[in-house]
Amino acid sequence: MMKNAQDMIFGARGSLRLRTLSAVLILVGAGSLAVDRAQAFELFGFKLFESDTAETVEVVDPLSYSVTLEVAGEDPEGALKAELEAASSLVQGAGRPVSGSIGLMQRANGDFEQLIAALYENARYAGEVRILLDGKRLADLPPDADLSGNGPVPVRILVKPGKQFRFGDVSIRDVDGRVYAADEQGLTSGELAKSTVILDAEKALVLELEKNGHPFAKISGRDVVADHARGVIDVSLQLEAGPVAPFGQTAVDGAESVDSAFIARMAGIRQGEQYDPAALAAAEKRLRALEVFSSVTVRGSESLSADGSVPVVVNVAERKHRFLGAGATYSSTDGGGLEAYWGHRNLFGRAEKLRIEGSVSSLGKTADAKDMTWRGAMLFEKPGVLGPASKFTSRLEVEQENPDAYRRFSVEASAGISYELTPQQTVSAGVNVEYAKLTDSFNVNLETITVAVPLEYVRDTRDSKLNPTTGTRLSLLVEPTYEINGGATFVKLRAEASAYRALDAEKRFVVAGRLAAGTIYGADLAAIPANRRFYAGGGGSVRGYGYQDIGPRDAAGSPTGGRSVVEASAEMRIGVTETIGIVPFVDAGLVSASQSFSGAEFKIGAGIGLRYATPFGPLRVDVAVPLNKSSTDPDYGIYAGIGQAF
Repeated sequence: MMKNAQDMIFGARGSLRLRTLSAVLILVGAGSLAVDRAQAFELFGFKLFESDTAETVEVVDPLSYSVTLEVAGEDPEGALKAELEAASSLVQGAGRPVSGSIGLMQRANGDFEQLIAALYENARYAGEVRILLDGKRLADLPPDADLSGNGPVPVRILVKPGKQFRFGDVSIRDVDGRVYAADEQGLTSGELAKSTVILDAEKALVLELEKNGHPFAKISGRDVVADHARGVIDVSLQLEAGPVAPFGQTAVDGAESVDSAFIARMAGIRQGEQYDPAALAAAEKRLRALEVFSSVTVRGSESLSADGSVPVVVNVAERKHRFLGAGATYSSTDGGGLEAYWGHRNLFGRAEKLRIEGSVSSLGKTADAKDMTWRGAMLFEKPGVLGPASKFTSRLEVEQENPDAYRRFSVEASAGISYELTPQQTVSAGVNVEYAKLTDSFNVNLETITVAVPLEYVRDTRDSKLNPTTGTRLSLLVEPTYEINGGATFVKLRAEASAYRALDAEKRFVVAGRLAAGTIYGADLAAIPANRRFYAGGGGSVRGYGYQDIGPRDAAGSPTGGRSVVEASAEMRIGVTETIGIVPFVDAGLVSASQSFSGAEFKIGAGIGLRYATPFGPLRVDVAVPLNKSSTDPDYGIYAGIGQAF
């Protein structure tokens, strides 16, 4: 029942049939659209010179207003009021002027459905909403009313939420008479009849049919009855499965410089296979991972083709393919670092990626160029070499590094293929050849030629790579290696696991943990090239200690590296505001010259970090101290970078 079109009062006596509930449910389920803009240049992660499609809208005849929202009845903690304020365009837009009196009345009119949706979300189907503009009911204002005056127009929103309803009789059937268990869909008699529960049940029912090959499954009938006398909502839903159909041909729209046939192939949807929405989602994710598109949508057609199949439509928008970037890092123990890179995301028209990069570090730690660490590299990547789930990568790199453990100049080339077993699991294999000049505790100006065959398995269920709040990551590496000049043969094994868990719904408190272990079989420590041994300590390992400084040392006190390593880290990531967080942490690690860890000592560091959220990941500054400091360890360490520590 409604007293008028504006006030929308739901306090009808007896039974009120909510035939318009579907419109409210659509409002409840509405989401936001994020625009992925193309980039031309990145400086310390910030994107510059990018195209901006947003238009600045000038407000004609601006009119300001002030707004209050009042909730009658019991709401001791203010939770309902907070939800209503969040749903109200008038409240959320109070700081932005509207376009004259008409604009204010339009915003007020639009507020009703949103406030109704918020009440329905709270199972309140007998509520009353009134809006007063300058003390006058919106329903009583003529279309040409003039609300302008000497100051902001006072707006009052009056809400009588009424009682909460519970589910009464619930019936779910399909057009053929098959009965579905309502309890399995969350529609349980006696439970609060929140509109979101009905919406979620409808989505789940339709999705289950779609998973079984019905592309046009839908809710063909909905009868929702509010019995005010009993305070219950009776729900009757009817499902229409539609035909079972296979996928048809894949068409591509929006491609410019990226080959359309390549896009269709990389979507990986095989013609003739039974329709499955998971295949569409996987195709969309795979195309986004190519990094050549600013937006991707993969959908089945709204109708069957003549052969009874569902055509697939891929819509893409390309981003700028060339890019430049620069970045910086800092550590009080390792010095500062700078890097720059240039790249092309679509070199030959099929998302081939070329990246040329250079970096220098140890800035401020040493003034002698021959002691600095620097690196130059060229990387090439080609997706789809063995089907949509595969990717070829190659790298040519020249590097000089001078940590405490050794001095190294090397030229290295590698190539490999990775294959995505599932969206969460990847295997990879490759060949790595390195020529190096090394000076360490055991050798002076040693020349090595090392051939390695890295084999890796990765399982990654994290919700974000730069700032995960849920999920796990597991990596297992087996790397058979042969050093030609010395004749050493050995196998390097390493495993690393990390886990993340949010402790609250808003994900303001996240517990993160990491554990890593490795060992080398088949050769003595001195026969293993220095850069192939295990080390620990520094910003990506055990904070509070120098880079690679944990582990056995020679007579001169320099690290030698080891054949075994264990590392562990624990963090509590606390969101103080939407953009600022603090992270207390503890790290521990040990390195042993043998595989038995005999004589090795765990080194433990602890500290606190500051995080500042940005669109490209959190900016990170960590301060740590060594808890079991030796004479060669620093008093503290400061580390800065982009992304979480792990």
